[in-house]
Amino acid sequence: MFAIVRTGGKQYRVAAGDKIVVEKMAGEAGDKITLDDVLLAGENGELKDIGGLTVSAEIIAQAKGEKVIVFKKRRRHNYRRKNGHRQRHTILRIVAIGNEDKKSKKAAAKSEDAAPAAAEA
Repeated sequence: MFAIVRTGGKQYRVAAGDKIVVEKMAGEAGDKITLDDVLLAGENGELKDIGGLTVSAEIIAQAKGEKVIVFKKRRRHNYRRKNGHRQRHTILRIVAIGNEDKKSKKAAAKSEDAAPAAAEA
């Protein structure tokens, strides 16, 4: 399943297990966050209902981007200015989209319940 989410003024196509680099978000490495602004969701070429759908993500790291040099010059006026800028980023790992996390927990619980019953027989 995939989803289109909006964060930091940009849109990203994500699926479970993807890593994305987004604008700086509050939190530290290891924190869990939810992205509520889901624009579109689908699976196998079919669109899904996005009512109440959220995307769960985990912060991997807070990082800085590449340095961008800003150089201004006006010729014949002895005017030169040089500045640098490094944008702050947050690297996210998408954990689950919508109810996928709940489904996997239920499947794991059922398999654990079935295993002791098979061992007793």
